[in-house]
Amino acid sequence: MTDGPYAETKEQLGGILILEAKDLNHAIQLISKHPGVKAGPFEIRPAEDLTGMIRESERRRATNTKSAKAS
Repeated sequence: MTDGPYAETKEQLGGILILEAKDLNHAIQLISKHPGVKAGPFEIRPAEDLTGMIRESERRRATNTKSAKAS
């Protein structure tokens, strides 16, 4: 195993969350509502531009919402 970009830890890392946030303040607001925040620290890092993925996700949600209303 090699060292990575994270601080040394003796604990197990729990996972990763990907948030759709407008900016850092929005990301902090979103993560502060996560129930796991009481169990330990969270680290927020910027990710690659996911604009295309977000637009596709919004398109699918809009389509699913219309389908659900029609049922």
